[in-house]
Amino acid sequence: EKKNIARKAVFRYSKGKGKGWCKMKIVIIEPLGVDEEIALKEATKALGEGVEIVYYDTRVTDTKTLIERGKDAEVVIVSNLPMNRQVIEGCKKLKMLSVAFTGIDHIAMDACRERGITVSNCSGYSNCAVADLVFGMIFAIYRNLIACNRIVREEGTKEGLIGYELEGKKFGVIGTGAIGQRVINIAKVFGCQVYTYSRTPKQIQGVKNVSKEELLKTCDIVSLHLPLNEETKHMIGKKELQLMKEEAILINTARGSIVNSEDLADALKKGKIAGAGVDVFEMEPPIPSNHPLFGAPNLFATPHVAFATKEALEKRAAIVFDNVKQWIKGKPVNVM
Repeated sequence: EKKNIARKAVFRYSKGKGKGWCKMKIVIIEPLGVDEEIALKEATKALGEGVEIVYYDTRVTDTKTLIERGKDAEVVIVSNLPMNRQVIEGCKKLKMLSVAFTGIDHIAMDACRERGITVSNCSGYSNCAVADLVFGMIFAIYRNLIACNRIVREEGTKEGLIGYELEGKKFGVIGTGAIGQRVINIAKVFGCQVYTYSRTPKQIQGVKNVSKEELLKTCDIVSLHLPLNEETKHMIGKKELQLMKEEAILINTARGSIVNSEDLADALKKGKIAGAGVDVFEMEPPIPSNHPLFGAPNLFATPHVAFATKEALEKRAAIVFDNVKQWIKGKPVNVM
């Protein structure tokens, strides 16, 4: 088992600095999903001289250890560790959080705002990766891929495994941000009729903006692309699932708590909808084996991997350090 060690990158420059100059301390509080060499290369490219970087190559979640890691840092780089109020208040010198993630529901934003801490996210790094998984899930469900793989190894045939095509299906997208729009464009290429629902409707050629209720009643596929907040928590529950067609499928690669898991499990068990693809749960993996969804039929589940491709993680490393660079220059970007 790895020890909780810190690796200090070789960023101890003092060239051109006057007497009494102090380096800015930046703490990478957890691994970023790329090789350390790649992470530090991106840091060098973005930040150059004048910073000290402490890199932690293990992931911990307890508040005490997170405070200890970040207590002297002016900038903390975090992915999806729980930066709760206690952690924010315990990091006395903290001025900027660069979040290597799109969602920020794991960050105590109220505490950050009270202290004037800038929080930037990595919006856009995983647009392609998440959209890819949406369609991977659809094909897995529509074409019975898991069952097909098993049956052919057991000397079976296609009996009972006849699938469905995407062409002509009514495809609903709830949430039309960057990822939602990419999903829309791909669905159109497959020949789907696309319907959208968003609090801020966008005029997209060939797409019909409708109410949430109409979308749920109409569509064969419903894909969620929303942030998690007070308005969207359990946005899809028993009432909404009952509106959907019995042959419809639900895809959630957004945030787990947008869907009421118990209601979804019940809908699957009772055949109220035909299937679901779920990448996100109310908690981060490992997901307890007794989770209600795992007892439901026609569920295709993955352990929060939608964002996790080699290309996306390398994009994220570049963005997260550029966020710090722009903040140092006094022109913060991707501010939440």
